[in-house]
Amino acid sequence: MIRDEDDYNRHMNYIHYNPVKHGLVSSVNDWPYSTFHRCVKKGLYPPDWGGDGTDTNEASYGE
Repeated sequence: MIRDEDDYNRHMNYIHYNPVKHGLVSSVNDWPYSTFHRCVKKGLYPPDWGGDGTDTNEASYGE
């Protein structure tokens, strides 16, 4: 259950960063099946959000 806008954002961050976390891609932008691309087009995320996969601070991505 989504409790509020902050909770929604944490869920979205978690979903978008998951392919990087699990080593499937090196950047969030590299995962072609993600809604991340649609969110970037809407201006909700910058294209380089999530970095290049070298950021180990997963807390900032919904964990």
